[in-house]
This record gives sequence, C-alpha cells and structure tokens, in this order.
Amino acid sequence: MMTRIPCVLMRGGTSRGPYFLASDLPADERARDEVLLSVMGSGHELEIDGIGGGNPLTSKVAIVSPSMHPEAQIDYLFVQVLVTERRVDTAPNCGNMLAGVGPFAIEAGLVPAVSPETTVRIRNVNTGKLIEAVVQTPNGRVSYEGDTSIDGVPGTAAPIRLTFLDAAGAKTGRLFPTGRHVDTVQGCEITCIDMATPMVLIAAASLGKSGHETADALDGDRTFMARLEAIRREAGALMGMGDVTHSVLPKPVLLAEPVHGGTISARYFMPHACHKAIATTGAIGIATACVVEGTVAQRLLGASAAGLRTIAVEHPRGRLEVALQADPQGSVEALRASVIRTAKRLFDGAVYVSDAIFGPAGRAVGPLVS
Repeated sequence: MMTRIPCVLMRGGTSRGPYFLASDLPADERARDEVLLSVMGSGHELEIDGIGGGNPLTSKVAIVSPSMHPEAQIDYLFVQVLVTERRVDTAPNCGNMLAGVGPFAIEAGLVPAVSPETTVRIRNVNTGKLIEAVVQTPNGRVSYEGDTSIDGVPGTAAPIRLTFLDAAGAKTGRLFPTGRHVDTVQGCEITCIDMATPMVLIAAASLGKSGHETADALDGDRTFMARLEAIRREAGALMGMGDVTHSVLPKPVLLAEPVHGGTISARYFMPHACHKAIATTGAIGIATACVVEGTVAQRLLGASAAGLRTIAVEHPRGRLEVALQADPQGSVEALRASVIRTAKRLFDGAVYVSDAIFGPAGRAVGPLVS
C-alpha cells in the first residue's frame, strides 16, 4: 500500500524542489527523512525512482508550517537531500528555496494576502534566523508573472524581495567564528565568516586559480578539489564546528576581481561541487565580507570597498546584487541584507511512498524542529 502526500513543486531562485506542509509529513524526524529520501529518489545519480533532478540544486525540499515565534508567521525548514548518498542535511539554510516559501504559504492559506503586495515574516528553522519576504499579490492573489530577471533562470517573473533581518552567526553564533578576519590554513589566507551561512573565503589566486573558471572545470580538477576540501575541514574545526567531513557546512568560496562590471567574482562550492550560479545566503556573506576591513574579500577590493552598500557578486551564470543596510550604531553584526529573487509554481499534486516507509508514527503536529 502507498501513502499519498500533498506537495507543490516550485522553482525558488536558482533551485527547485517540492514544498510540503509539515502537517503532511511524519511527526518522527527519522521517518520524515526516510520519506524524503524515497520521494526524491536519493541514492541514485539520476534520482530515477523519485522526483529529484539528479543535481544538488534540484534535490532540495522546503517544509513549511505556522510559526510559534512571536515575530514570525511561518516556519521554514530546509532539507538538502543528497543525490548519490541516502542522506539528508538540515544544517544549512537555502536562500533560493526561501524565495518560494512566501508564495507557498499564502496559497496554502497560512498567511492572508493583501493587495498589492504581502509581507511574510519567516523563521528559518535551520538557523533560527528571521527573514522578511515581500510577495506580489495584486487583488489578493499571488502573481508569478513580471519583468524581473535573475541570472541563472531564463525569462522574467514577479520580484520577491528577501530581507535577512539577523543573519550574523547563523550556525556558530558569531559573524567571525574564529575571532579573526583572516586565518592561515595550509599556507592559504582565509576568512571564516558566518553571515546567513558559514563560509570559508579564499582568494582564487592562492590556490592557483583565476576565479573565473567554469563550474565544470573546477569540479574536474581533482587535485584542486582535494586541497579545497582539506582547507574546508580544517577551517570547520577552527570555526568551532568540529569534524565537518560529513557536513555540507562550511561552504568554501573562491574569490577574485570582477570581470563583468560587478564588485567581486565568486565560485561557491556546495561543498563538493561548484554551484552553477550562487547561493543567496552565500552572496550575502560575501557581500558582508566586502565591507569589513581586513577580510580576504576586502583586500581584493582595496579602497574601492569603502562605503559600498550594494555589492554585485559575479558568478558562473551572471551576478547577484545584495543591498546592505547599515546599523545606526555601526555594528557590522547588525547589518541587514536584501536580495531580489523570483519563484514559479510548477505543479501541485501528491507524491507516493510505501506505507512501510511512512510508518505508523502519524503526521506531524506542533512546531518544526531541525
């Protein structure tokens, strides 16, 4: 026998995956994870027996529920479902999938729509951080059509403005987890930063790269990838994250001078493959590092970084602009960062899993937990 689970498949930013109501999934976390592995077809490079796309960018899940947090309306748990390994990771947030959370919540009846736009206050369960999403809702209905384009996605759509309200220390509790703006690991100067997501920023030239290579070219250099992973693991320990061998955090990032009119060029790793574009959370951390004196990013920019409040991060498919709003007291930890993303509702219906996988524990009740 099979269990029917309602879901909506959506593109959020440059990612794609199913969006579920938490109440439609098992209450037990282990059972929930087994259901998601089955739904996505994890463990096969094509995810042929599920609805995953055979790529980390299309093997993502968003789980949404009403929030008990006094400052939020919605809870959003992001789940990265690994493609070739039967494993899920709920450590990171995903800012691209986040773009679809507001529209999904409105259309699911969790947030009332107002015209012409609706603000949805979201708590990311993975990090405990708050995000404000502004969704276009003319005449009280979500609109996906518009003139906004984002690099990495064909065509145009309605803009969704995401503002990260308290992104510093998302996983480690500190903007600079090591207490320094620069550390040296295996002969390379790095910046360990935790703004929306923990990252290890490295000047591409220090690893013999230009920082403008294609994602495939970087992935294909196994010697380079092995060294990058070794740096990431050592940096993870320095950041107080312990042994990160089996974690997708922190994310390593190569930085270089821009070549297409942006502020800085980046190659963002997930962490064992280069992102075809860039993670929204990654762009926010990079942008923040650009305006903090002494970081690897700021050193690349030099005096040109002074006073910047809009950072254009170049990536393999174009660029992503991050608007920074300074804290009146001058605290960099209190910077707010905003980005424009788009989303698209692709289809809604149901996925099916074996009753033996869904289990007898029943569907979820109560608040989301990571």
